[in-house]
Amino acid sequence: MSVSLRLIRKNTHNIKTSKVSPLKPPKFKQTKLQPSCKPFFWTIIYIHVNVTLCFRQLSGEPWCSSGNLWPNGNLMATGGTFTGVKTVRMLPKDNLNANFIDRKGALGDNRWYATNQVLEDGRAIVVGGRDAFSVEVVPPSLDFKPMRFDLPFLKETCTPPKGLYRFIENNLYPFVYLLPDGNVFIFANDRSIHLNPLTGKIILEYPRLPGGSRNYPASGVSAILPLKMSEDNSHPLNVEVVVCGGNKPDAFEMVDAKPAQQKVFVPALRDCHRIHPMVNGAKWEPEQDMPTPRVMGDMLHLPTGELIILNGAKKGVAAWENAIDPNFTPLIYSPFKPMGQRFKEMHPTTIARMYHSSAALLPDTKILVVGSNPHQFYTFNVPYPTELRAERFLPPYLDKALNKDRLEINAACTDKVLKYGAPFKVTVTFKSKIQLKLGEAKVTILYPPFTTHGFSQNQRLIVPPIKKIENNVITALAPPSGKIAPPGYYVLFVNRLGVPGQGVWVHID
Repeated sequence: MSVSLRLIRKNTHNIKTSKVSPLKPPKFKQTKLQPSCKPFFWTIIYIHVNVTLCFRQLSGEPWCSSGNLWPNGNLMATGGTFTGVKTVRMLPKDNLNANFIDRKGALGDNRWYATNQVLEDGRAIVVGGRDAFSVEVVPPSLDFKPMRFDLPFLKETCTPPKGLYRFIENNLYPFVYLLPDGNVFIFANDRSIHLNPLTGKIILEYPRLPGGSRNYPASGVSAILPLKMSEDNSHPLNVEVVVCGGNKPDAFEMVDAKPAQQKVFVPALRDCHRIHPMVNGAKWEPEQDMPTPRVMGDMLHLPTGELIILNGAKKGVAAWENAIDPNFTPLIYSPFKPMGQRFKEMHPTTIARMYHSSAALLPDTKILVVGSNPHQFYTFNVPYPTELRAERFLPPYLDKALNKDRLEINAACTDKVLKYGAPFKVTVTFKSKIQLKLGEAKVTILYPPFTTHGFSQNQRLIVPPIKKIENNVITALAPPSGKIAPPGYYVLFVNRLGVPGQGVWVHID
């Protein structure tokens, strides 16, 4: 199960906003989805405006693939399993009736449980995968020759298998982030490196992260924190990566049916750590622990600059029937509040969202939550069944008490094409005739991720500097280069006093 905001790129009615007040924990709204009776591989285009579902069939096996957007907004999915391990698939952005176009055998290595990261020029790197100890560069095209290089680091971080088909790994779906120098940060298992993505040269290896394993199947969560640009727009004020949760290195061995004679569900981790990868002598620093342990969660940026952590379990690891004790309670994570005040528990769901669950931030600022299938097939008469219902989570900023002062972005009077380093204008309106002031507003720009198996690939939130506000027209500076914001489509939000209005789609190049 994976979610990309490419599939929900249609704007709808605006919602209005104003000042923040103490709020009760929000509740989930549930939507019942009917299952498709067609066999095998389907993708659903979910139009959040009116909850319209469009089913599209896929050829090959995209199961446990990776993906990203092309600069023109088309969705690319890479790899999978069986006949899909070297396949590249593309879904055109402008045709909701189109099926995926695929090219089998396009990749240089088999890519099953790999991670994609878009680079400054719109190409992407595909990192790792099962028995794929390499990285390759994939252009925004279906017609290319494989460009790959070996990365022994991926083999060094792989827990050795215990025999035929008895994989453990703990380094699949590595956490990969584009850094402001054009290189990438790669985290796998409990180790991380600073890598030149075009040559394969390791520039720096960081200290180990203590406490356990953080990648599939131990499956912690991670994000690069919001990139707030300096006043002159020349550099981000803070580049920081956070990693939370996961499990002990032997947690898979203890529970998986192949290596274990008797299942033992090891409690997940609740610790978090942060690192400044661009700082000399960077090392992992302890972050506030999460209130509860979590494995297989999802961590998403919110328009406010906060993050949400939801889904997952408290015991076990990813893979079939390998986890119990669902973690029903979402967390709002405020990374720049004082230590001890950074996590806040929200109203819980009643639906277990474990293996193969996913989530996405919608342009209307709600969170779409879908999936969970810890079984090889559709299975319903078990404690944690295949889940066909979708939910929308409403963060605290959507409290109805704020609606009368909630801002709207006037799309007709807002720049939709942003040029690197150039000023752009955003016009906002209020029902209550508020005049927006400098210091009250924050613009945030979200690159929509490909979210699967607990990691949101390519996710980044940029906070550009605001130069002036006149008559509710904001003038801000676009990111300076593709090293900060790879070319492509983003969702732009405006916040007033911590409360966002609905976003609009913009293109940066």
